Amino acid sequence: MAWRSSGSSNEGLVNNLARNGLIESDRVKDAMLKVDRAHYAPTSAYEDSPQPIGHRATISAPHMHASACESLLPYLKPGARVLDIGSGSGYLTAVLANLVGPSGTVIGIEHIQPLATLGETNMRKSEAGRQMLDSGQVKFVKGDGRKGWVEGAPYDAIHVGAAAAEHHKELESQLKAPGRMFVPVEEGWMQHIYVVDKKEDGSLEKKKLFGVQYVPLTDPPE
Repeated sequence: MAWRSSGSSNEGLVNNLARNGLIESDRVKDAMLKVDRAHYAPTSAYEDSPQPIGHRATISAPHMHASACESLLPYLKPGARVLDIGSGSGYLTAVLANLVGPSGTVIGIEHIQPLATLGETNMRKSEAGRQMLDSGQVKFVKGDGRKGWVEGAPYDAIHVGAAAAEHHKELESQLKAPGRMFVPVEEGWMQHIYVVDKKEDGSLEKKKLFGVQYVPLTDPPE
């Protein structure tokens, strides 16, 4: 139903995603309504499809962002700490910040400075975004996403917005117990979304959800 979810406005897009069952909870719907995708997607902002944002990166389709939020939702409580790896345009970082509220923290990490700067620039297009950045609720950093961001760990939730070549143990180690990670993983010529749960005793449970096509989680271009 994703291809039927496009709208002529942000509200229309989000309402269509909810109508088609791609957004299931009121919390995710409200958070996505608060973030205008036009501030983050350079073209076709309200189409339910990925869009290029430069530097060989994309902003994922809205239904994928909705899926990530729904999967992580039990761990996106007010005050939660979240790491958004491959934050790109900054759109999902902003949605996640709305979900964890002013007492929460969201860190967006990118492998090159222009993309880290892009996320912050896009967030500053709205008053709410400027407040999140200026208060320290949200920050964007440059680093190797495959290694996470240990300075902010541990995290209640980790979202990975690019396909990992493997299940990176450094990311799993930065999850709280309990905590959850949403990550696309390369498997041969295919990629699948995994939800990785760290239990209270520190043990890990990995659940494969569905096939996807993401850009790779990789080194900065030379």
